[in-house]
Amino acid sequence: MILADKIMNERKRNGWSQEELAEKLAVSRQSVSKWEGAQAVPDLQRIIRMAEIFGVSTDYLLKDDIEIAAEAKGEIVEAESVPPMRKVSMEEAVGYLDFMEIYANRVANAVSMCILSPVILIFLAGLSEEKRFGISENLAAAVGIVVLFLLVAAAVFIFVTTGLKMKHYEYLDREAIETEYGIAGMVGEKKRNYENKYSVLIVTGVLLCIASPLPLIVASLANLGELVITTMVGVLLMMVATAVNLFVRAGSVNGSYDRLLQEGEFTLAQKEREKQKGNIASVYWSLVLAIYFIWSFVTMKWNITWIVWPIAGVLFGAVSAVTGMLIKDGR
Repeated sequence: MILADKIMNERKRNGWSQEELAEKLAVSRQSVSKWEGAQAVPDLQRIIRMAEIFGVSTDYLLKDDIEIAAEAKGEIVEAESVPPMRKVSMEEAVGYLDFMEIYANRVANAVSMCILSPVILIFLAGLSEEKRFGISENLAAAVGIVVLFLLVAAAVFIFVTTGLKMKHYEYLDREAIETEYGIAGMVGEKKRNYENKYSVLIVTGVLLCIASPLPLIVASLANLGELVITTMVGVLLMMVATAVNLFVRAGSVNGSYDRLLQEGEFTLAQKEREKQKGNIASVYWSLVLAIYFIWSFVTMKWNITWIVWPIAGVLFGAVSAVTGMLIKDGR
């Protein structure tokens, strides 16, 4: 095992991200990334410092024939005491990144379809209310509900089929991994190249969310009529759907890099916490969706029930923060 692999393995064994290790060594994250990708070699002082914080000997770090990490006193650890790591080959890493490009697009589109599913129903209800084109209330409801269920059914189909393919890579969320030589450098380079695009997608999504209620507010204040107001509700949902689409795409692709690098939300310690938070998030959003549809179908006031989503989004931030604190405290 070469120095680059030993640095990466010891960092992951301690549950540190590249940023955290860089801070301890008073260097940049890019320096750590280059060391792990065998694109550069740390100087002697950095190697001595790494030996101290990793609790290993300098011999272990510098000599390729010593494969087992040492304890703080420099004693050799039995191989059985080191937690096994799942090996990830270059072929598997490249296949995973390619799959995540497809996954991000499909899941983002499916989420948008769910958000957009009531738009036709809302628009037709507005036409019916205004007695336009001879559309009756029953016809508007029938056509709108059919379109709604078709979009939701198509989205669920995408979620299920894509999720089944994703199962092959679920170990990246749960297990400690050891990547083949060259993977860390390749993935790190891809992540750096994606940073600008990631920022643009996130900022655009945030701006769309902020601006989404404005057309509806203007139409309501100007008293432009029921049809215009209901149309603006549809516009609001389209803006929200676009924003969420951008969030999902950016988060999925960026997350794929972090999974292979075991950084951010995918360090060893964070993986365990995220498992528990993920279960809570699944229950939370399923409940929100159920409340939205039940309230909407019972009252048929789609121009009001949309408020569930921004409220749920704000509350989820609080729920996620509290959950994270409780999990971290071990309660």
